[in-house]
Amino acid sequence: MNAAKELAYFAPCPRGLESLLAIELTGLGASDVAASQGGVAFDAEPATAWLANLHSRLASRVLMRVGSGPYRDEDGLYKLARRIEWERWFNAGFTLRVDVAAQRSPLRSLNFAALRIKDGIVDRFRASSGDRPSIDTREPDVRVHAFLQARSLAIYLDLSGEPLFKRGWRSEAGAKGEAPLKENLAAGLLMLARWSPGEPLIDPFCGSGTLLIEAAQMQLGIAPGIRRDFAFQKYLDHDAAAWSRLKSGATERERTLRRGPAPIETSAGTDSRLMLAGADLDPQAIDRTRRNLQRAGLDPSGVRLRVADCRKARPAFDSPGLVIANPPYGERIEAHDHEVRPHHQASPHDQVLAAFGDTLRQYFGGWRVALMSSDEQLPAIIGLKPQRRTPLYNGALECRLFQFEIFSQDSSQHRQPA
Repeated sequence: MNAAKELAYFAPCPRGLESLLAIELTGLGASDVAASQGGVAFDAEPATAWLANLHSRLASRVLMRVGSGPYRDEDGLYKLARRIEWERWFNAGFTLRVDVAAQRSPLRSLNFAALRIKDGIVDRFRASSGDRPSIDTREPDVRVHAFLQARSLAIYLDLSGEPLFKRGWRSEAGAKGEAPLKENLAAGLLMLARWSPGEPLIDPFCGSGTLLIEAAQMQLGIAPGIRRDFAFQKYLDHDAAAWSRLKSGATERERTLRRGPAPIETSAGTDSRLMLAGADLDPQAIDRTRRNLQRAGLDPSGVRLRVADCRKARPAFDSPGLVIANPPYGERIEAHDHEVRPHHQASPHDQVLAAFGDTLRQYFGGWRVALMSSDEQLPAIIGLKPQRRTPLYNGALECRLFQFEIFSQDSSQHRQPA
């Protein structure tokens, strides 16, 4: 492959983050960047696509387009798949998986469409070598993604392998009732909330620590993919020496940022440069966050963590900053209601959030607040008027990122911890 030649790619991402991803990919060197629903199309040299895998905090995958054309039926899918020179990237010893997505396709069965594309790939190898790749739907060496529109087909080779939100540090399941938050969505929430590295940040429902870890890695310049491998490293055309140089550059940037300003003195004593704090009512969640921080290459002592009820949240730093959270649902948040008297018009969940809103108004003057929820009534429940409502999807769940500013009657309170 000519390393100077630009190829066509598509990077899917959580819905609602497409414009941010377009900016991110442009910054990494992509050209002809075009955001659409669910992702971003772009052109780039192969090395830039590798950089996107290594550095993108928002993409779910990076897919390289290897074929496209019109089709009328399943036989058309088969013929197009068979024409592609798959032997450029892998051989019959690789395991294979094919996934198909469609928009306005006239075909009745996407499973059958995937089968015909798989047949085209397999038959090409069988005709040339007498052997064929085997199928592995769980941990394949090669993932092929096909996208069907009404009359056209585009086929992509997955360069990522495991989804990019799998940074390589998460190895434990979350607590029962915790709303799962993927790492790339957490990074998107921080960007949408306009958090700046070095700015104080508090997550009063920190769960497994995903928001805290993303913020810490952003500040320290830790490439999100630095601790994992990618599918393109297995492909036959992979330039291992060039890839090693790119990774070395990312590691050196991290070292430089880690050697930044020395720890500073605060009213609470010596603190690290990471002005990050998290709390959760569940002691196991705090323990899990500490372990996750360590696995992510971070010093757990550099992030202030404590077991605390959200209604007892307090500013942890001398200057105001951002309170950001993905409040949990179900059993975990209902555990907060042990001091709240039943009310015939409010669930225990709503009572806890209403009390949390009181805490924000009383103690967090001067702070910004960003809360993601699938409940459109959240602002009314916590008693705050949002300045922004950004539609997002947490998987298939439609949510909103509600952003608020807390004003204090006494402006001198803005820079004093309660």
